[in-house]
Amino acid sequence: MHKVVLLRHGQSTWNKENRFTGWTDVDLSPQGV
Repeated sequence: MHKVVLLRHGQSTWNKENRFTGWTDVDLSPQGV
């Protein structure tokens, strides 16, 4: 049997501000850590 695992990155400071990050490395927010 195969297993599929889906992961999502933590919240970044720009995600919280609804900003587009693109290729920019942005730190995670305290909630995203």
